[in-house]
Amino acid sequence: MSDQQHNTAEHDAERHREKMRKRKAVQDREVASKTTRKGLLLVNTGPGKGKSTAAFGLALRMLGYERRVVVVQFIKGAWHTGERRALERFGELVEWHSMGEGFTWETQDRARDVAACERAWAVAVQALAREDVALVVLDELNVALRYEYLDIERVLADIAARPVGQHVVVTGRNARQPMLDAADLVTEMTLVKHHFKAGVKAQEGVEF
Repeated sequence: MSDQQHNTAEHDAERHREKMRKRKAVQDREVASKTTRKGLLLVNTGPGKGKSTAAFGLALRMLGYERRVVVVQFIKGAWHTGERRALERFGELVEWHSMGEGFTWETQDRARDVAACERAWAVAVQALAREDVALVVLDELNVALRYEYLDIERVLADIAARPVGQHVVVTGRNARQPMLDAADLVTEMTLVKHHFKAGVKAQEGVEF
């Protein structure tokens, strides 16, 4: 390397260090300005795959800190999923309730679906009242609300009345606007490409 090349490399390295120093200072100020600590309402919605998977990842994170998690599944029936098998290995730290009767096109019975969702919400309300529960996962609740199987104002009131430090994650596509407005964090999963369209069936470890 010539002296000129060496000087240029040193100059570029110093410019990079200065840029990162400034960026770190901005980031440190931003982090320091956040002083509020509270339970969050998180919503995973959108047409893309991964909404429930992300929620269960959050559950795993909570369990890593030995904090109690309750999962209530709406719509979905009692599937034998990999997530449930894995999370239940944490023993009494996890409660898992699959309360659905299956997807709406499978039951084809609105009254039956409404009754199942009411039963599921009764279980959810109990979890939402518990001080010892750090995270409540309300899986596919957005679907139940979309079809008006549950009253959204009642649901949001029950969620808002939870213990101040408790986190709630709601999943399901087509989240309604009141749910989005109430949420602290909304993530929309977008569909770019899906193997199902190419004739690939649901597989263990990927879909369930």
